[in-house]
Amino acid sequence: MECRVCGNKELQNILSLGESPLANSFLHQKDIPNEEFYPLELCMCRNCKLLQLSHVVSPEKMFRNYLYVTSTTKTFRDHFANMAEDLTTELGLRKGALAVDIGSNDGLLLKGFQAKGLSTIGVEPATNIAMMAEQSGVETINDFFNTNAANEIIRRKGKAELITATNVFAHVNDIKTLTHNVKSLLKDNGTFVIEIQYFMDTIEQMTFDNIYHEHLSYFTLTSLNNFFNTQGMRIFHIEHVDSHGGSLRVYIQKDNGQQETKNTVHNLLDHEQKKGINDTQLYTDFAKKVNATKNTLTSEIRKIRAAGKTIAGYGAPAKSTTLLNFCGIGKNEISYIAEDNPLKTGLLTPGTHIPVVNPAMLDENTPDYILILAWNFATEILQKTMKHAEKGTRFIIPLPTPRIV
Repeated sequence: MECRVCGNKELQNILSLGESPLANSFLHQKDIPNEEFYPLELCMCRNCKLLQLSHVVSPEKMFRNYLYVTSTTKTFRDHFANMAEDLTTELGLRKGALAVDIGSNDGLLLKGFQAKGLSTIGVEPATNIAMMAEQSGVETINDFFNTNAANEIIRRKGKAELITATNVFAHVNDIKTLTHNVKSLLKDNGTFVIEIQYFMDTIEQMTFDNIYHEHLSYFTLTSLNNFFNTQGMRIFHIEHVDSHGGSLRVYIQKDNGQQETKNTVHNLLDHEQKKGINDTQLYTDFAKKVNATKNTLTSEIRKIRAAGKTIAGYGAPAKSTTLLNFCGIGKNEISYIAEDNPLKTGLLTPGTHIPVVNPAMLDENTPDYILILAWNFATEILQKTMKHAEKGTRFIIPLPTPRIV
């Protein structure tokens, strides 16, 4: 095991979340005997400060048939519509400019660019999701973003003014090759924009359930800046956005790009230094808090069940796999999980085998408590379930600090 950025082989173990199934590997009853578990452990490179998982699972297992659909929630529909508007304006993109989205899912972001008059094409490895995008009018290459895909886009469309990768960059093991392919596809004055879950937010907000096998790397601006500086590219601007419990939107250009590096970059790098980004104490304290949070949440759930009360879940995002398996919360504690994504309903949660059902079940079998597993959509979920709250159902929000509302 070595650092995927600098090659350092002396990585420090930071946090173990035990053995865990793949976060999106929801399954049928007949699949349980063949279910696979892998170590879920976070390590830090002392040299370049990248945090990464100790075990890499084949992307073919994780992404060829995928159950996450970006358009499921209003929160993300709004997020990507606003992102398309903002990037088109901020970067001064003219009608007809080419925007490429890596890991384009059902094409939601690209639809926003289409509405602004841009030419678009997506790259999406999940065959089922790529088909959905094509059917909705978003030209999509069904593949991983490799050299062949980059060359195919150049052949079809020419080079890109904008390449985006939202919550994708951290999924890729060989980020050097991906970045090389981005550079070959990008015009000299073009921009590469990524959104990554920000590990300083993970520490400060205790959103450790964002750690799962799809997310191979856990970036700070310091580690990300160290990486791009070695790849002939330069970060020139960053924005903090709310998605996934706290993310960075990072603007990157080729070294010879015309954009000046903004104070947003310098200021956040300075902030990270003051927070102790180079001090292992920051990470060991985080690991202690993770285990304390687990104990608090499981204690609350045991009390509720011991009192004879029922608990259902709401939302079965990938992060729920980490939380449920790490905390040992299964079907003895949670009767079922209501989920808005129809691709997941009728299945069982990975590892814990809790039934995932249509939200209509909340009307038929109303629980005393609802554990909001998709906590980043808590506001939206609380609005949807207001009628249950009026009848006395209470809600458990597990992170950053377990609380009942």
